[in-house]
Amino acid sequence: MRTPQALGQALAATALGFGLLSPVAVAPPRATAAENLVFVSGAFRRSIAVADLEHLAQTGQAQGLLADVLRFSNQNPAEIGKLLNQSIALPVTLVSRLLNTRIGEAILQRVATIVYPLQASQVGIPALRSAMVLGVVEGNGSISALSFLRAYPTRELEVSIPALMGLMSKASSITELVRFFSESPLDGLRGDSPKAAP
Repeated sequence: MRTPQALGQALAATALGFGLLSPVAVAPPRATAAENLVFVSGAFRRSIAVADLEHLAQTGQAQGLLADVLRFSNQNPAEIGKLLNQSIALPVTLVSRLLNTRIGEAILQRVATIVYPLQASQVGIPALRSAMVLGVVEGNGSISALSFLRAYPTRELEVSIPALMGLMSKASSITELVRFFSESPLDGLRGDSPKAAP
């Protein structure tokens, strides 16, 4: 297992090698991590602890506000727990390629309108880049929703409810959203489709 120092060196080398250094990305590994998802809509603001998501992933049972949210949205807690545990194989080189393509930029921009550091939407894209790179490095070439949150470089992760609902209206389920964001863009990068002209 890597020591924290070795992990820090690996992250620094990765960030330098792929040009992903930013004020958000240079924080030491695990110096910060998302502790709360803060759902915001105008004056409305409610927080769900990442610890509650971890509990859901481990037990398949929701607690606190998370239980109410899943019940209200008619989502099966056990299924959401499985999604939280689901890892996606993403070698660091593939992540770098994805984040530096038009498709990758489009995805980052879309996601950064939904989730970003609390009251700091202007650094949403660098924060996403940082979390992806660090999450993949710590996951030895794979990443899950929980490992992404553990790698996110701020303790409070804001979730825009209007932006989230707008996206949810275009998909019939959370599973479909996960599939859209995790599979579709990567197909072209893996060589499953013809390479687009520059």
